[in-house]
Amino acid sequence: MPRPLAPVGAHVSVAGGLGRCVPYADTIGAEVVQVFLSSPRAWAPWADDPDGDAAFAGECTVPVFVHAPYLVNFGSPSADTLAKSSAALEHSLRRGRAVGARAVVVHAGSAVHGHRRADAMTGLRAHILRTLDTVPDGPRLLIEPMASDASLASDAASLGDYLDALGRDERIGVCLDTCHMHAAGHDLSTAASFAAALRAYARVAGKGGIGLVHVNDSRDPAGSKRDRHEAVGRGTIGRAAFAALFTSPATRRVPMVVETEPANHQADIETLKALRATAGEARPLTVPAPL
Repeated sequence: MPRPLAPVGAHVSVAGGLGRCVPYADTIGAEVVQVFLSSPRAWAPWADDPDGDAAFAGECTVPVFVHAPYLVNFGSPSADTLAKSSAALEHSLRRGRAVGARAVVVHAGSAVHGHRRADAMTGLRAHILRTLDTVPDGPRLLIEPMASDASLASDAASLGDYLDALGRDERIGVCLDTCHMHAAGHDLSTAASFAAALRAYARVAGKGGIGLVHVNDSRDPAGSKRDRHEAVGRGTIGRAAFAALFTSPATRRVPMVVETEPANHQADIETLKALRATAGEARPLTVPAPL
């Protein structure tokens, strides 16, 4: 069946095995899914499961994205952390390739206390590009800006510096998170301000640079620097403003996943589909091939 131009879905749990994601995605009406293929808060990788990965790749008919563990930080001065970050990202890229993922999302990382931001930025290129080289035919890497001032990429300007530090490598794109954007200081509470923020990020990401959007409302006001997700329409961004995602050229063709509580997944997806329909995106159109 042809898919919408901008598919919407959710980050789904893989507890009990990847195979459980497929019926769950059907239940909540997901047109795209994001998963962890390793513990998000531990360095030790999950054991490889070639048969399970192959089965999932054959069964899952919607686009798949993988989120790397939260601990990954290529801005750290610690050789141990850098080595573990490289290993964790390599594992996500390799398993992402096995399950047919379009891309792997990784947090931008942060400057650890006592480590100069400039020094943290200097190490990005060597460590990230070297890790990408270990999986030459792997998925695209999407950098996710965060909300705090310590993040090496948060607002649009710092994201541009981050991508410049990586040499604008064609294997690297951007994953936006609407809660992070709002908390970093881009007020998304009106459709106009939301669209302006998307234009700002799109300018620094470059054509086709935005590969995924995490669609989350925010519990806190714009500029709070706090990353606390809320169900779509129930936070300080508000339901109506999210319509900008489906009218802005920056994200009109970009897959979107919610990272809200599982109890809200179906309602959040339905909200986004309603906004998409209002924006004229409900007609059956083919999802563009990965860039």
